[in-house]
Amino acid sequence: MEPYAVVAVASSAGGVQGLSTVLGAFGADFPLPVVVVQHLDPRHRTLIADVLSRRTRLSVKLAEDRERVKGGTVYLAPPNRHLLIGPEGNISLSDSELVHFVRPSADLLFESVAGAYGSRAIACVLTGTGVDGAMGVDAVKSRGGTVIVEDPRTAQFGGMPGAAVDTGAVDFVLPLEEIAAAIRELVETKRQ
Repeated sequence: MEPYAVVAVASSAGGVQGLSTVLGAFGADFPLPVVVVQHLDPRHRTLIADVLSRRTRLSVKLAEDRERVKGGTVYLAPPNRHLLIGPEGNISLSDSELVHFVRPSADLLFESVAGAYGSRAIACVLTGTGVDGAMGVDAVKSRGGTVIVEDPRTAQFGGMPGAAVDTGAVDFVLPLEEIAAAIRELVETKRQ
């Protein structure tokens, strides 16, 4: 079993709180890069990196085009840019068409992670409205990756988690407070 290489997380409405809970529980020693799509209003300057960096001991930054991901760092999709990741861990940002009325798109992130990392990817869908992420979790699962979804019944907004669960391509459906521990356990187990 190859060790996991990346965690990709998607959230929308209610996502800052959800991300704060998950990222805050990882601890400073979390070994993988965490790549995040959070739907943001493109008309406003975003403070999400500042907010999240106060809630986690990981390094948090807006992703930059052609940057290479490294462990222990959270990379956030900038407002109104799709974030994709290539096989060498290189980020590419795009302002191509909206997907399901959104940019950045969780589907595009997850599909790129599935293509680049296959079974070494963990995809996680948190609170949000709409269906973004559902096609992407299907791609991650079909390439042997692991999919974790916040329980839609207890999520602040159940649309995105519910759409992901409905694909049948989900490994774990968990309350928000249990997601970070589950990811840490998966990562540790595969590293031994």
